[in-house]
Amino acid sequence: MKPIRLLPSLLPLLLTATAFAAEPARERVAVVTGMPGLVAFWDFVKREPSGDQRFTAHVPAGAPTDYPLDAGNYIRQYWDAGREATYADFPLLGRGPFGQAIRIVRETDPDFRPFLYVPRSRLHDTPLDIKGPGRSVTVVVWAIRESGNHALAGIWHEGTDLKQAETATIARVERGQRQYALFAGLNKAGSACGHVSENGASSFLNRYALHKCNSAAQAPEVPADAPAATLDAAWHTFAMTFDDATDELTGWLDGVAGDRWLDQPKNDKLIASAHRAYLQGHYARQPGRQAGEEADFPSDQYYNPPEDTPLATEILRDTPDERIERRTYRYTKIEVVLRKGADGRLTEASRDLVALRLNPWWYPHGLYAPKDASSGGPFTIGRVIHSARSVGFTGWIGGVAVYDRALTPEELVRLAAIRGPAAD
Repeated sequence: MKPIRLLPSLLPLLLTATAFAAEPARERVAVVTGMPGLVAFWDFVKREPSGDQRFTAHVPAGAPTDYPLDAGNYIRQYWDAGREATYADFPLLGRGPFGQAIRIVRETDPDFRPFLYVPRSRLHDTPLDIKGPGRSVTVVVWAIRESGNHALAGIWHEGTDLKQAETATIARVERGQRQYALFAGLNKAGSACGHVSENGASSFLNRYALHKCNSAAQAPEVPADAPAATLDAAWHTFAMTFDDATDELTGWLDGVAGDRWLDQPKNDKLIASAHRAYLQGHYARQPGRQAGEEADFPSDQYYNPPEDTPLATEILRDTPDERIERRTYRYTKIEVVLRKGADGRLTEASRDLVALRLNPWWYPHGLYAPKDASSGGPFTIGRVIHSARSVGFTGWIGGVAVYDRALTPEELVRLAAIRGPAAD
């Protein structure tokens, strides 16, 4: 992996991180809520004043709701198995970046996968329901990662319609309802992995959604029952931004994105589908039928990041009749075979995608827009609804914030400077 490079303008901000360690929780909350574009911020301190006293979000003045979180077990909801979840299933740490944190436990009962969530009926068409063309989003989660690489927070109902062993006894089958979410790495465990979808379902004819990014840095595993001093030093700030203006989806760990590339994507178990989508899009732009072209490949699933002027060109071989070049663009690296024609000019004979940029990831679509509440997913924290029923991320979550724009690098560094327990 290449070393992570920081913008010079960010270095002074990173050096101020220690100053935040002594800040009271209320001042840290003010930093989060004071950034323009805030939709909701759960610090796991703010609760309903009466009744069930559920966790509620800090929201802007005039917001239609403060998004109280229910406790649920999605195995019970979709398989009619397992027990109901309650707030007792989310142990409290008693401290955290904003004064409190919840634990996502490494559950051993395969019929028990609890999460905290805002039902779709209470979020549809509210500011949290960020969807459609022209919309940008940022999700930030302060967490200690004990294990796992799956969901931290977002609107990401993966669907329960996949045909696999776990769904043989399912009672409630639903198509995917993905919009946006932040994960603890997925294919790069411990990285900040942003995930978005334009259709709620799959990408590039794969069974899974594949528009995702991975920060260069990765958070290590720390036992959730480690001594207090160890936990206090183990907080990390996971974040994802999708900027519709640049079509870039970026993962940030502790305020740093970093470059991440995947070499030979055609050999990757999942990203091979993006390699296929790249070639099919390229073939479709050429006159006539190309060798390897699939006439029935859907055009809305082509994946062809912009390749205007190469950032770098390396000549791998040059003979009187043929030249092979490796061209590096912002999101792709390709190898092109050029052959000399009868007129002496070199023309492209073939190409291959030999590397694909994972951070930032090029995403040219809008966010999935459910037509009504019945076709949209809930906002969940700690887990998402999915067919595999795996345990997912485990550890501590001390804060979840959502903004309806892509925060700047400077703003993300400022949020990442909130580390360790808040002062009383």
